[in-house]
Amino acid sequence: MQIPPKVTSRAFERLAEIGAAASGKVLRVAVEGGGCSGFQYDIRLDEMPGSEDLVLTGAGETVVVDTVSLPFLAGATIDFADEIIGARFVIENPNATASCGCGTSFSI
Repeated sequence: MQIPPKVTSRAFERLAEIGAAASGKVLRVAVEGGGCSGFQYDIRLDEMPGSEDLVLTGAGETVVVDTVSLPFLAGATIDFADEIIGARFVIENPNATASCGCGTSFSI
């Protein structure tokens, strides 16, 4: 059995700040082929979850992960970072063996 990804309170708080749930949106985290390291994260506001999505909730907000992306995100942490280079949702992924400098692309 895979360890599901977890979402930090900081990520849920950021979703609340931008009013995601209030506008009927969820944060969708997916993995797609491509990027400079082989795979890339697709992190975006989306409509309500699909019937097979993993649904993670906190602070009245929702993060969803599709079943195809789950193996790539097993044990990962979805967080929000507000740094000098910008504010963004970030993934700490223990499955990634390498990643690019921008943090949106990785390899396994």
